[in-house]
Amino acid sequence: MAMPKSNQPPRIGMWEPISTAQPSELDRSNTRELQKLMEDVELYECHEEAVKRQEVLGRLDQIVKAWVKKVTEAKGYNEEMVGKANAVIFTFGSYRLGVNGPGADIDTLCVGPRHVTREEDFFGELHRMLAELHEVQELHPVPDAFVPVMKFKFNGVSIDLLYAKLGLWTIPEDLNISLPSLLLDLDEKSVLSLNGSRVTDKILHMVPNVQNFQTTLRCIRYWSKQRGIYSNIAGFLGGINWAILVARICQLYPNALPSLLVSRFFKLYSQWRWPNPIMLCPIEGGALALQSWDPRRNFRDKKHLMPIITPVYPCINSSYNVSSSTLCIMQQEFQRGNEICEAMDTNATGWNTLFEPSHFFKAYKNYLQIDITAQNDEDLMNWKGWVESRLRHLTLKIDIYTRGKLLCHPHPGEFLDKSKQFHRCYFMGLGRKQGVCVQGGEQFDIRAAIQEFKDFVGIYALKKPGMWVSVCHIKCNNVPLFVFPGGVRPARPKRLGRECGGSAEAGDGKKRKREEPISGQKLRKSDSKAGSKNASLAVEAKVVDSSINARCSNVCNSQSSLGASFSVSGSSSSTAVEILDSDIVHAPSGYQQGSSKEHDRLEDDLKLTGEAQNFGEGTRVENERVRKGVATGRSCSSIFRNDGGEEELELTVPSHNVLSAACVAPKPLIKFKFTSSVGANC
Repeated sequence: MAMPKSNQPPRIGMWEPISTAQPSELDRSNTRELQKLMEDVELYECHEEAVKRQEVLGRLDQIVKAWVKKVTEAKGYNEEMVGKANAVIFTFGSYRLGVNGPGADIDTLCVGPRHVTREEDFFGELHRMLAELHEVQELHPVPDAFVPVMKFKFNGVSIDLLYAKLGLWTIPEDLNISLPSLLLDLDEKSVLSLNGSRVTDKILHMVPNVQNFQTTLRCIRYWSKQRGIYSNIAGFLGGINWAILVARICQLYPNALPSLLVSRFFKLYSQWRWPNPIMLCPIEGGALALQSWDPRRNFRDKKHLMPIITPVYPCINSSYNVSSSTLCIMQQEFQRGNEICEAMDTNATGWNTLFEPSHFFKAYKNYLQIDITAQNDEDLMNWKGWVESRLRHLTLKIDIYTRGKLLCHPHPGEFLDKSKQFHRCYFMGLGRKQGVCVQGGEQFDIRAAIQEFKDFVGIYALKKPGMWVSVCHIKCNNVPLFVFPGGVRPARPKRLGRECGGSAEAGDGKKRKREEPISGQKLRKSDSKAGSKNASLAVEAKVVDSSINARCSNVCNSQSSLGASFSVSGSSSSTAVEILDSDIVHAPSGYQQGSSKEHDRLEDDLKLTGEAQNFGEGTRVENERVRKGVATGRSCSSIFRNDGGEEELELTVPSHNVLSAACVAPKPLIKFKFTSSVGANC
């Protein structure tokens, strides 16, 4: 007999969970191991630091209350109005979610009354008040950001402070910012600023077990940072994106412990059919004229490649920064995580393998180096914030100009060259997007993309003399030493032999047969001979998407004179094979043939029988290549990996020193030559 509806436990999420099974003893043991690992790598802050953060927030609350009263009085309001003038501080992000680590910043929101403005009062008077306090260091306002923010350190604690001006004359101390009515007549910046706190609170209310959610999210955040894909500004995912993805897994497995939730996280998202959206609840409508995400009506929403929808009105895509290149990179990382978790089920590996850091500067043969300089620290801080927020446009422009046939992999962090004053450096890996068919004679040129990016950055309204940006091409063996820990370039693995017409000369001087290629697939001799006879495909390319599989650990060993054409060929030595085999992810073992009920339920979820049936039609065509790989049962990694043969990359750049200031003018031309011993792989 069915349980009365009133007595049924409330369902959290849009549809029924995949599994409500209780955790096993193995799950408990694995979770203890996972928590021990996170404690060992110091992901938890100590009690003293937690107390210090609370004290800083209390002091900041006092400052903004005094600021609002001062502004109210300066604008000529009576004493009663000045006495009632108030502002309230809210937290959001990792601190509010309870997953912040040592030294992490605190995302804060200041909510003020209608007569206290953002431009004049927040970035004016409050900025001046903070600048006069000895507790405040590194004060840096960013008024022209998508969400305007004031960044500073208060007694050593990093603070990101937003401001929202409500339509109220007085702000109550117990204000409930989740009420949609508060959004009435607000400007767009205030709505965006409020959404940070509103979304964070809603996420915490939509997970079945907050503690398990926090532990899982802390783990996924650490993993994404280790793998170099934690950065919303670089086109990957930020804190709120990862929180929504983890919350969805918690809804699907409400009774699972963190160890199983982590495993299911990778299993689900390695097979997810983007651009179908991730949603924690149905998209809410509202009486206000605020636009929610809807690709059926909004043209821009159709272009989103990886929609992750916020759960409060107005529901928006929090991952609009994701590009074709960064989506490919994240998909491969999901696949890698899934395979490691599957290996852990058979005790073939452990948690440490999952959290191994990525080796960005070993992953590609070619890079773009973006240098920015200014004349003093303050100018550099402002200039850096402007350029960083627009670096993703370079990835997008390269993607457009090359029609998605090259991968552009941005490094999520900046680098400091201590030999240069007021200077910062950024890098992007470049290579062929594997699995994309390239026609012979097809030409691409990224010079216009680079120039458009520089022009786009150059329109900075506050630009001053000395603010300068350059974009240069470098090979992996010319990557500057300051990017490596201790300024020491890691030694390349010793090569067992050199390639010599299909043979490798071993250390004893004897020629040995070349090692079989990776992934255990043997090259047919007839195909190898045919490949050596066929003319190589030459394709002039305009730099766009670089493949994460374009590994260069030991194949970039020959220096080329600057200004001349140079060629980088894939090595066939056994050493190269070992490096590639360890870095490239292999396809999962028969996921779609799984017979368990839980896997069947997961497959049903992946088919999206209820989740966003009406969304993503427009983007489905644009992203058909990515979706097709999953729909046909192939792993995400197989979409991007070219098993067809070797790849030769030739680049031509004007003669100049890539590390000098002279690299502003030249515009690099990148030419791809694909030489395959088993034929073109489309």
